[in-house]
Amino acid sequence: MTIDYNSTMPFLDYDLPSHLIAQKPASRRDESRLLVLERRMGRIDDRSFRDLPDLLRSGDLLVLNDTRVLPARLLGKRERTGGNCEMLFLRELPEHVWELMAQTRGTLQSGEFIRIEPAPLRLELLEKTPEGHWLARPARSGSPAELLALCGRMPLPPYIRGGRGEPEDSERYQTIFARQPGAVAAPTAGLHFTPGIFDRLRERRIAWTHLTLHVGAGTFQPIRDDDFRQHVMHGEWCELPGAAAAAVAECRARGGRIVAVGTTSVRVLETVAATGPIRAWSGETDLFIYPPHEFRVVDALITNFHLPHSTLLLLVSAFAGEDAVREAYRVAIEREYRFYSYGDAMLIQ
Repeated sequence: MTIDYNSTMPFLDYDLPSHLIAQKPASRRDESRLLVLERRMGRIDDRSFRDLPDLLRSGDLLVLNDTRVLPARLLGKRERTGGNCEMLFLRELPEHVWELMAQTRGTLQSGEFIRIEPAPLRLELLEKTPEGHWLARPARSGSPAELLALCGRMPLPPYIRGGRGEPEDSERYQTIFARQPGAVAAPTAGLHFTPGIFDRLRERRIAWTHLTLHVGAGTFQPIRDDDFRQHVMHGEWCELPGAAAAAVAECRARGGRIVAVGTTSVRVLETVAATGPIRAWSGETDLFIYPPHEFRVVDALITNFHLPHSTLLLLVSAFAGEDAVREAYRVAIEREYRFYSYGDAMLIQ
């Protein structure tokens, strides 16, 4: 559907009291609050995430992102100077080369080694990219998932305890259906699901399927251009498997709704739809969704509350309409919903 959009500037900014930035997850995943935004009626309701099965319709299809967050945060020391160096694994390139973000007091140099603890892993710095990232080669064989499992830490975003993880984060900053390792940030709308939620969905004859999008660090990159349309969208690898494509086609044929769980699922579905009929597909997407946008596949959206000046906030504004999203965020702040990765959720339908 197409949302009428007459504003010269979409909803990008809002004031958020710092105490509403969730520092820990809810005690139980499905105890998170759920703000329900009915687009056509303009109605906003307070519910709990455990009410989700009752808010959807029999015949709906949920589409979930099954990416698995890698322990991508690396703490090490520079062998040449002994200085501390914090790194974030981004992706593996050909010839066993890693692309990383790095932070240290001094100036890193090509050819020096970083020793990652606690399990010894040496990284040889090769060269810096135009984006300011470092290319490095591990001094031992193994896939990124294998090597990071030895010495990596959960890469919490900086607004959660300054990025410092705790033991529970290894489980809670991961969906219960995470299967495909490759993300450096969680698809946070999926964090609220529990086995009990899936049991009740099944009872209500609401189906679900999975796709994959490996969330990259660029998801936190704010929009800095005065003209938001000039923002360069980060590319992320994704896949719509044949089984998921068939489930989407069957749902639409019977008149059911496609309910995207998270903005990542939206981007995959709309990327594939922009190339033709829904079918199995894989590759990188840099689809930038902002108002106005004609959504070809997605009928409803489950999402968390997003950072100001983010591409995710633009996507939600494109889906629900600027005025509706602005009011929903105002209400959420007034009613003290918890924001961002470990925060509460919103259902837009």
